Parts: sequence; structure tokens; C-alpha cells
Amino acid sequence: MSLDTKHSDLQSLRIDRSSRGSNNDGGWGDGGNVPAWARRSILIGIAVVALLSLSALAYRLFAPSIPEVEVARASAENSDVGGVVLTATGYIVAHHKISVNSKVTGRVKWIGVEKGDKVKEGQVLVRLEDEEFRAQYEQARGSADSARAYLDELEHGSRPEEIAQAQHNLDEAQATAANDKITLDRTRQLAAQGVLSRQDLDDVTAKYQADLQHAHSLQQSLTLAKLGPRPEEIARAKGALIQAEGQADYAKTELDATVIRAPVSGTILERTAEKGELVTSMFASGTEGGPQGQVVALADLNDIQADLDIAQDDFAKLSSNQKAIITVDAFPDRKYKGVIAEISPEANRQKATVEVKVQILNPDSYLRPDMNTTVRFLADEKKASAEPSGVVVPTNSVHGQNGKKVVFIAFNGKAVARTVEVEGQRSGGLLVSGLVGGENVITSAPQDLKDGQKIKIKGQP
Repeated sequence: MSLDTKHSDLQSLRIDRSSRGSNNDGGWGDGGNVPAWARRSILIGIAVVALLSLSALAYRLFAPSIPEVEVARASAENSDVGGVVLTATGYIVAHHKISVNSKVTGRVKWIGVEKGDKVKEGQVLVRLEDEEFRAQYEQARGSADSARAYLDELEHGSRPEEIAQAQHNLDEAQATAANDKITLDRTRQLAAQGVLSRQDLDDVTAKYQADLQHAHSLQQSLTLAKLGPRPEEIARAKGALIQAEGQADYAKTELDATVIRAPVSGTILERTAEKGELVTSMFASGTEGGPQGQVVALADLNDIQADLDIAQDDFAKLSSNQKAIITVDAFPDRKYKGVIAEISPEANRQKATVEVKVQILNPDSYLRPDMNTTVRFLADEKKASAEPSGVVVPTNSVHGQNGKKVVFIAFNGKAVARTVEVEGQRSGGLLVSGLVGGENVITSAPQDLKDGQKIKIKGQP
């Protein structure tokens, strides 16, 4: 395309302004200027917008700031328990928790319980390797049998056959001595006649004397055989038997100790040993893989208590065998009966408290050791009166003001002060009167918060 042709096309696109009128009579279609009334309207609108912006900016700069607060809902508590003199919190504990240890040192061969299992008294829990203990017992038992046989031999004395044998030996020796006596007499005569020498006479005399000594010895043996052993020898044999039997009994107890049984009926709370691990009756090791001191821990969960620390200021409200109502945080709708079973004979100096244990009279499977619990101690039935209903609020929502207790409630964007009276403690806070329940009580706010002051709830638009 040629340049002349392009120029002609561009000229055809140009706007022709010569046809527009030059009058300013306020018309929109034939005049080139904006009408005066339109310009005034535009200026007035701009001024209004600027004025509103300045007003909003000034309000933001000079208006007082609205504090942001945190709230919690107050919960009504309509108690059906009458005559409550004190409410305290604590923990559920087993009355007797038993750590089952091994009496001997050995390696675990078998373990037959898991945590949470229910066991009966005498039930086998763990077996240890017992080959060494069994061999020691067999050796000790053999020594005891040998000592017992020797004592029986002494106590029964010599047998008739043994006495007859001793008598026969004595008779034989006496006969020999008599024959040698005849020979001696003959030799003495011959020696006197000079037939035999003096040496021959001495030999015969010596032989005869030896025969007499031998016969005398056999006579004593026969007498001892008839009398039996000495009492001292029998007593020594008895002592040796007692010692041997004691060693056998000790070896038997160690063998029996390789089988660890439940000392009472209860529930397994802990299992600290595994198959192949070494357990000891002496010093357990805290290192991994070292000897274990405890095998399992168990307790009778039908015998449980609430363990409480009672402030010394409130201690005078309690007495032995005082009744109570127990609840736990996990199941607040379940109530249990209780009675004070134990009061510590000494106080805790650092905490200024006295430990009190409340026996739970009707436990069930819902209760577990170390659960948080709330205990309400009841007054004497003759003096009991119905406990007034109250509202539970967080502890940090109650403030002191002019000698009174006050809580602030978030209502219609403002903080409203309400005077309350603290009735008691609860696991979730304080029981107060003066509220109806369901209010949004302020738990976190500036210290200078005032009654009727506007507020903004954190997390809400």
C-alpha cells in the first residue's frame, strides 16, 4: 500500500470539530463547555467527601480506644447435695499399690500379664530361668538325705549280727589266750630244767600278754556294741542333719522364687520387665538393658481413695469418718459416696496443708488412679441445710473492688460489673452467688476496666 493511500485513510478517521457550536447556553449536545450548575454540583460533592474523610480521621485519632477482652461462659450449678461444709480437689489413688519384685536374681523366661489385666491372688505372673536353682536344690537335698541316714544309724545302735560277731571275736581271742597260757606254763617248766632257753620263755610270755590285750580290746568293743553310740555323737549328727535340711529348704525357696505370683487380687498398673531381661533382688540398674528391680505393679481398684491436701484454715471443718460426695472431672455426672479414712498426723509446712484421704465406698470401672477429683464434705445430718445454687466462674474473673468481690460481664458491647459472693471452690474455678448462669464473664481485660465501658470481644468482628 502506498503512503498516499495510508494518509487518506488516517484523514478519514479524524474528528471534525468545526460543526460544534461555540455558544455556552448550558446545552449538553451542542456546546463544548461544562454547564455552570454541573461544575457547582461537582465542587460541592468533592467538599462533602473531603469533610467526611476528615471527620472519620479525626474520630479515629481522638476518640477513646475500645479495649479487647476475653470471655468465658459462667455455668450454673444446681447442687442436689445438701449440707456441704467444704469442697476440695485432689486425685484418685489406690489404697494399696504393690510393687512386685523378684526374691532372686534371674532372667525372665516367661511373662503372662499385660497392663490393665485383672489377676487373682496366687496367679502366676512371671517365670524365671530355674536350671541353676534346681541343681542347687538337688545337691542340698542329697546332703540332707545323707545326714539323715547317718543319724538313723546312730539312733538304732548296733545290729544283733554285729553284737554276735563281736562276741565271736572275743571268744576266739580268749581261746587263743588260754592256749597260749598252757604253752607259757610248759615253756616255763622246760626253761627251769634247762631244756629251753630264756629267750624262748620271753617270746612265749610276750605272745600270751598280747593275747590278753587283744581279748580285752574285743571285750570293750562288745560292750560298746551293746551300749550303742554316745549321746554326744547322736546330738552332733542331729545338728548336722538340721543344717543340711536348712540348706535344702533355702535352696527350695529360691527355686520356688523363680515363679513370681500375684500377692493379692487386683489390676496390673505397670509392667516393667520383658522376656529375656535380667531381674534382681538387690540393686536395680537405671540404665537401659540393666537389671530390673520391679517386675509389675498392681493394685486392687475396688479399694481406692481420694487423696486431698486440705488448707489448714479449713481443716477444722473436718473430722474422722466424715461423709463426702466424690466426683471426677472425666465423668462429672457420676457421684460416689465416701468417708474420711485417714488424716495425716502431721501437716505440710511448706504448703500449709494437711493430707486427708477419703475412702470411696462405691467404686466402679470408671474410676482410675490419678484422675482429678472434687470432694464435697457433708455436715452432720442434723445440722445440714440445702446448699444454695450457684454459678461456677473462672478464678481469674473475680476481682476485689472496694472490699467486695466483682465480676465483669460482656453485655451488648459493654462491660457490666456484678457484685458476687464466693461460696466455695470447684475444679473449674469458684462457685459464686449473684449470677444466674450463662453470662459471658470477662477473664482477661485491662486493669482499669470500668462499669459500662465499651469493649470488644477477642475473636469477634
